[in-house]
Amino acid sequence: MEFNYTYKGNSKVVESDRITQMSFSPDTKRSPTYFIGELQQNVAFREAISALHDVVVSDMRFKPKDKTAYKEWRAKQDDIDWQMVAAMRQDVADRINQLQAELKELQNRRQQSWSSYYQAQRRYFDFLYQKDRDAWYVLDPVITIHPDEIFFECFSVDESTYGRLGASYEVFTKISEFACGTTNVDYSASLYNEFQKIRSYKTTQLQVDPSGFEVQTTNEDAYKEVKIDLPDSWVRGFLQVSSAMCLPATQFDLHPMDIYNMCFVLRRHKERQGPRSIRYHLKPGEPVRLVFEPWDIEVVCHRSPYLGHEPQTIRVWGRRRLNILERLIPIARKFTVHLLGTGMPSFYVADLGDMSFTLGLSGWTANDWSQAGNFDLMAPRTDVDEWTQKIIFDALRENWVETADSLAQRLGISRTAIMGALSAYTQAGSVIYDLNKQVYRVRELSREPLPVERLRFANEREEKAARFLHQNSVKVTSVSDKDGILILQGRVRGKGKTYIPSLTIDRDERIIQAECTCSWYQRHQLYKGPCEHMLALRMQFARQFQ
Repeated sequence: MEFNYTYKGNSKVVESDRITQMSFSPDTKRSPTYFIGELQQNVAFREAISALHDVVVSDMRFKPKDKTAYKEWRAKQDDIDWQMVAAMRQDVADRINQLQAELKELQNRRQQSWSSYYQAQRRYFDFLYQKDRDAWYVLDPVITIHPDEIFFECFSVDESTYGRLGASYEVFTKISEFACGTTNVDYSASLYNEFQKIRSYKTTQLQVDPSGFEVQTTNEDAYKEVKIDLPDSWVRGFLQVSSAMCLPATQFDLHPMDIYNMCFVLRRHKERQGPRSIRYHLKPGEPVRLVFEPWDIEVVCHRSPYLGHEPQTIRVWGRRRLNILERLIPIARKFTVHLLGTGMPSFYVADLGDMSFTLGLSGWTANDWSQAGNFDLMAPRTDVDEWTQKIIFDALRENWVETADSLAQRLGISRTAIMGALSAYTQAGSVIYDLNKQVYRVRELSREPLPVERLRFANEREEKAARFLHQNSVKVTSVSDKDGILILQGRVRGKGKTYIPSLTIDRDERIIQAECTCSWYQRHQLYKGPCEHMLALRMQFARQFQ
């Protein structure tokens, strides 16, 4: 998927004795989006933007050790050992020397014949390393300006970690001008080092440069063209984050010192074998208790009682990504944790006063959003006609940010239709769900509409579900409604077999429990999303009864 940007110059940080000016160069091909404001919380913003940098460079994928240097050293040691043997056995020294000379000649010939291959291989590995290491520079950060706040979004190299920094306008003492919208900004590695120079005794100005949108008739070379070809998995993963944030979750608050203790345990210990998880033990009215496996180290959060109604134990993996939160501990008031379930994504929202930082983690480090976190499948999927969808989106765009209930009341449209339309726009990259304020926001990820048809089926299960419906192979056998909670059962015929899926759907049209007799569910449960039979049952129910 190709993205084209045009920037007027580069983003830069200008330093002087009294002022630090951060000027981001926006994409001039998009609708004018700009902002000029003077920060009053300099140090807090520096730490938060640095934590966001830690997200974009995060890559927890396994990297094999480079043993080239060891092999070279080992070869030299072998030569030394042969010389020692030759000295000890003078009678065979001449023969050994002769053989060594012949071996060296053969090795030289072999090296010459393979030299071009090794050089090409090294260039290839260097390319892969640089590509993985700097991939976050490829898709420039997304900045969105709304009437109530400005927020930055990013996604990690390994597609397993999402970061969002929101700064309300109370963070700024002076706001000269702004225009709402979303844009990409030019970003480079050197900017991170410049951010570290922000100090409390200096005036710091944040600027999404409005001059980039001025009409230019001369010196066209000042504009920089950037073309980026991104894999579909990266874009789809970015879009699925908002869907994951919409799912029902177990929620509780942690004191900043509790996060410090978690990071302290992870820094002091390194696991050599599994399991590598954190077990959250939650009992109503008691402090949150964490157990780090495989060491069984227990951390009791005495400052953080669990206020839920039912006891439960939840395990999460990929815990070392929590170290990203370290820089936020001194400036955070609290951390709100959202756990979707064992082996499922988790979100950590840092309350920074007038700012907030959301860290989203997939179930496992290798279990990235795009491959195994197919949670757009669980988002509301009510069919809404295009005209109604457009009315809902235009209404949201009037205020840029609004709750689903407010939209339903203002437009006189059912909440189910509102949620279905917002889900469709979320999957299309035009809307994002703000977990911190529990509202929907307009955020158009790209200037041109994303190829939804190409992204329509995230995997084979969605495509198979659509095929079942087309072949009339799905039947709803039971429907029951208990206090607004819908329980569905059905039969799906496929490949000479009959499968029995069942679904439990809450008032917001979200799957909260499901079962099926197929092998996919037996292996993965819901950790990798619903199977094709569950999806087909849900869509068939929508056709028949909604």
